[in-house]
Amino acid sequence: MFSAQANRRSPWPTREQRAEEREAKRDAVLRTAARLFKERGFSAASLDEVAACLNVTKPVIYRHFASKDQILLECVSMGLEQILEAAADAKTIPGTASDRLLALMKRYAVIMTEDPGMCVVRTGDHELSEPSRKEFRRLKRKIDRVIRSLIEEGVEDGSIAPCDVKLTGFAITGALNWIAKWYTPNGAQSAGQVADSMASLLQGLLARRP
Repeated sequence: MFSAQANRRSPWPTREQRAEEREAKRDAVLRTAARLFKERGFSAASLDEVAACLNVTKPVIYRHFASKDQILLECVSMGLEQILEAAADAKTIPGTASDRLLALMKRYAVIMTEDPGMCVVRTGDHELSEPSRKEFRRLKRKIDRVIRSLIEEGVEDGSIAPCDVKLTGFAITGALNWIAKWYTPNGAQSAGQVADSMASLLQGLLARRP
């Protein structure tokens, strides 16, 4: 009885609390780094700047990450994984393949207005080490395959006009990725409005004509 009460009053965090705290710190580093990499570029942004933004020292960052390259890979992976999660969610939506593609494009567009998504587009392959570059390309290929599969399904169910699936997939991802180049949070349209407009425009171009 005494032991249980003492544990509840202990000022030291539990193992689960320590794990949550560590994950929160890693996430803070990644989101701060993604913003700086987006704004200044990977080469120009330093880990000293990341540390300063978080009010910590650079050695604190190295407790969580082995290198700047690892941080960049995890930043771009965060954006790419968000797109893959959106794709998985879209697959569960009832209706036509065009409906599912529209849902994915809307979420994809929103991700391109956020720091991790912008970091994906503004990061060149040459800025990553060879192992990181391979992982970066692997995730991008997965996204390409998902989009192509939805286009193929749409052609089959009649909700998308017959087309060159590969080129159409490239056109869609190219248009959505370009949002990261021109979008500004203080612009005339919100992220949601941009996403709705872009997705509707792209869906309209794919629609089967009467």
